[in-house]
Amino acid sequence: MRAVVFERYGEPAEVRDVPDPVPAPHGVVVRVEATGLCRSDWHGWQGHDPDIALPHVPGHELAGTVEAVGALVTGWRPGDRVTVPFVCACGTCASCAAGDQQVCERQTQPGFTHWGSFAQYVALDHADVNLVAVPDELSFGTAASLGCRFATAFRAVVAQGRVAPGEWVAVHGCGGVGLSAVMIAAAAGARVVAVDLSPRALELARKFGAAECVDASRASRFSRADDTAEAVRELTGGGAHLSLDALGSPVTCAASVNSLRRRGRHVQVGLLPQDPVLPMSRVIGLELELLGSHGMPAHAYPPMLESVLAGVLRPDLLVTSAIPLDAAPAALAAMGTAPGAGVTVIEPWA
Repeated sequence: MRAVVFERYGEPAEVRDVPDPVPAPHGVVVRVEATGLCRSDWHGWQGHDPDIALPHVPGHELAGTVEAVGALVTGWRPGDRVTVPFVCACGTCASCAAGDQQVCERQTQPGFTHWGSFAQYVALDHADVNLVAVPDELSFGTAASLGCRFATAFRAVVAQGRVAPGEWVAVHGCGGVGLSAVMIAAAAGARVVAVDLSPRALELARKFGAAECVDASRASRFSRADDTAEAVRELTGGGAHLSLDALGSPVTCAASVNSLRRRGRHVQVGLLPQDPVLPMSRVIGLELELLGSHGMPAHAYPPMLESVLAGVLRPDLLVTSAIPLDAAPAALAAMGTAPGAGVTVIEPWA
């Protein structure tokens, strides 16, 4: 098969022929019809996850059809249309038994713990626990965007963030996961403040339901992280009830915490290349909650899919470009400096 491979962290990846994967007894091989280009893939390529073994094929946000099935798999057959959370759970540890597969103690992650979906085929573990059926009404490009960014944003806003109608929600960073969070929070009846450096990203945020936008690069009073937080506090009359760092940087993380009102809730969604310095005196004095959000288990997909099929949520609108596999190495490298607006999907067979 053809796949995107990198030999060393941070050095150019290339498309080459590599051996086809084979399914584990509990797993499947999926023919990849679409796979998202995510900032998490860029973090892995940069070496921010030192456990990635080289050479490596990135990619973790995918949809396609089942190509081959392991002997122990009972619920899936070749030809089934599927997607998968980026956390593939074991199904048997204590966390899985509690329904918390997103923090499975023996989790695997395509594109991180093993070769991923920037390829024509990908192997996935524990298929009966992790695969999610893709309705015929959804395109593979839309379905691919669900596996990481949209599903992660859905759980971050709804389950971890406990969003409520009428609340102010601040979203710091309006890439794929941030725009997903804007759309989901607005659909829940919240008033959303979108924060980003890119006018194009803020334009999309307004399109997807943001009531207010803060351009962190151009507003003269709000050019620094502290001033960005002040802008959110002014726009919301005292601060957001819920704020998310959807980018993953020490600056946006601190700004998210600083933008909260008393007893507000911060949810960290974006991966951080280094630990931030947080205003813990503010956390204590205002009784703030600091929460993490790490994907969403397969069993939690139905409510999200119901909202998508009903047209309440429109992840298809987040997909702003599709590229062939040959264009993926350059697009991966560009994620560090020019990630673009919306979601880019790679079509390995194009």
